Amino acid sequence: MTTRRQARVAEQIQIELSKLIEQELDDPRLNLVSITDVTISADLREANVYASALPGEAVKAEVLAGLEHARGFLRHGLAERMQLRVVPDLHFHWDKSLETGDRISRLLDQIDAESAE
Repeated sequence: MTTRRQARVAEQIQIELSKLIEQELDDPRLNLVSITDVTISADLREANVYASALPGEAVKAEVLAGLEHARGFLRHGLAERMQLRVVPDLHFHWDKSLETGDRISRLLDQIDAESAE
């Protein structure tokens, strides 16, 4: 179960990471990256960061490599922007929810088209 504090810290990390990536990173691999979700451990020492990018699954490896490369910079940026005793270790993951939602939408459209025939 997620506590209110975990939810607040995770939300703030998501906001700050998005700003850092957009405003302070010049890595071309991270141009169209969105931080879609952050979950944080109960002790606030580990954060799972979920990201996606506009081109989709095709750039997954590049985006994750870019985020891993910028991990130290991003943690340092979080330390400067947030009042936390310990800045969590960041673990980056690809968020498949957009692709899954798109696939479901296409399947529903296909069902509608078949039932209209």
